Amino acid sequence: MLVNLNDLYKDMENFVGKDIVLEGWIRNHRKQKEFGFLDFSDGTNFKTLQVVYDNTANFDEIIKMRVGSSIRVKGKLISSPAKGQAYEFKAHNIELLGDSPENYPIQPKRHTQEFLRSISYLRPRTNLFQAVFRVRSVAAMAIHTYFQDRGYIYLHSPLITGSDCEGAGEMFQVTTLDLDKLPRNTDGTIDYKKDFFGKQTSLTVSGQLQGEAFAMAFKNIYTFGPTFRAENSHTKTHASEFWMIEPEMAFCDLKGCMDIEEDLLKFIVKYVLEKCPSEIEFFNNFVDKGLKQRLNKILTSNFVRITHKEAIDILKKSNKKFEFEPNYDEDIATEHEKYLTEEHFKSPVFITDWPKDIKAFYMRLNNDNKTVAAVDLLVPGSGELMGGSQREERIDLLVKRMKELGVAENGMEWYLDLRKYGGVYHSGFGVGFERLLMYLTGVENIRDVIPFPRTPGNCEF
Repeated sequence: MLVNLNDLYKDMENFVGKDIVLEGWIRNHRKQKEFGFLDFSDGTNFKTLQVVYDNTANFDEIIKMRVGSSIRVKGKLISSPAKGQAYEFKAHNIELLGDSPENYPIQPKRHTQEFLRSISYLRPRTNLFQAVFRVRSVAAMAIHTYFQDRGYIYLHSPLITGSDCEGAGEMFQVTTLDLDKLPRNTDGTIDYKKDFFGKQTSLTVSGQLQGEAFAMAFKNIYTFGPTFRAENSHTKTHASEFWMIEPEMAFCDLKGCMDIEEDLLKFIVKYVLEKCPSEIEFFNNFVDKGLKQRLNKILTSNFVRITHKEAIDILKKSNKKFEFEPNYDEDIATEHEKYLTEEHFKSPVFITDWPKDIKAFYMRLNNDNKTVAAVDLLVPGSGELMGGSQREERIDLLVKRMKELGVAENGMEWYLDLRKYGGVYHSGFGVGFERLLMYLTGVENIRDVIPFPRTPGNCEF
């Protein structure tokens, strides 16, 4: 009977004494003169299984098997006399399926994360990345479950676009033009009419604008897919390719948007805690000692809601020495986020009503004509986790903002038309999936929660 470890661990008592076949890999091999132990993994469960063999099995062949080799094991699950485990697997025969050389890079010892990034194709075989990518899979399912159970439509927004949602210009260009023989206009500029799409196109930085179009038809939608930023940043929290979750809700104001953000985060945290207890325990023991406490506290926290002005007031009155002075016209620095969430409120914080000059063109202008209905969610231990806004549904004010920020109307007529043809007040927000995973796991570098990270100067595998 061929069995995987996940099914075995669900009901081990039911498998005791039965003839079982396992297929997987050797994670560790401890050899003695007349017997030995294998740490066996098949990838279906975070836990490994101890396989015991002696000279009643094909001992001379087994003892030569190396770490990393793939094997087929035949035997029985028995009660274990050893401490720390209830059961072990007594092998009658172990067949080598795929050998592994002595210089196999993932030996049973501690490896630095930097080294493991250099062999990203092998790092899923380590405990850390078994846990990380299992949580990534479960968290993705939690996101889909949350929105699907609430009637949201899942939109596959395009990856190639002719518009810059954020207006920052940090986009990867898509072209089929011969870079050695670029066609030129009479003024020397590139003639994009001869390009594949007949215009300048790029990889998307966000699916928001297309999401707004679908929200005007389906009411509630969400996107969940890859996005790209050509930002030459080498920090622990930036990547050139990453995944975003972007819900858009029609007939929803900023308050309703915050309600959904809070509900979504609590749902994901609860889902992951329930589905990945072994992985979370591992992270708590070996990556971030306070992780479990922090995640559980989220579930019972009342998220604070303050304006940007109120946040700056608190920072200025704190008598705390900051490297960057808090300013009413500027963004909030990481050290400010840390103080607000971990020292002052000791809880997640929504900061609303940001200065219009530091926010995107599509955010709804408030009555003071100085701020926009934008919101950032800050959480203890991670800082900014979600960002959203009520969108500007008034076409005249939207056009004015586009002109102020230098966003061309050419090519954006369709977006303006959404306000002309039955437009309504609506809101949405974005969640960087990898930043969410860093929060859920305690892993500090975004490169370690993406299977194959793409960063400036790095596009391996």
